[in-house]
Amino acid sequence: MIVRSVELEDIGQLSKLFDDYRVFYEKESDLDGAKRFLTERIEKNESVIYVADSGNALCGFVQLYPIFSSTRMNRLWLLNDLFVNKLHRGKGISKKLIGKAKELARETKSSGLILETAKNNIVGNQLYLRTDFSLDTDHNYYSWEE
Repeated sequence: MIVRSVELEDIGQLSKLFDDYRVFYEKESDLDGAKRFLTERIEKNESVIYVADSGNALCGFVQLYPIFSSTRMNRLWLLNDLFVNKLHRGKGISKKLIGKAKELARETKSSGLILETAKNNIVGNQLYLRTDFSLDTDHNYYSWEE
């Protein structure tokens, strides 16, 4: 299993993984939309995507977006998406993908990684604590949607 940067040639397999990820978060399946969305992110260089490649197929991915912290006066990376196909879970792939994300943070001299996940995502919450993320209990998270 290797973790590597995504290539446009991966878009078919990656789109399926991304669609499965969205369905996990209770969104409607939209394989064509997933393909368009990911192709734009890759072509416009708007995110960094790493894939877990078994040699036969892609079995997981992590997608990160650059953001900036004014108080730190530095870049942060938003670990926005992390997903491993259910047939490949329990093999340490998520940890490898997170490790690659940490490498990116170090290489770009950023202040680190931030993420959010649902409170009821028990596996994800355990994973992040096991990979040295700290749970921020001091701040409120707000969102606005139209």
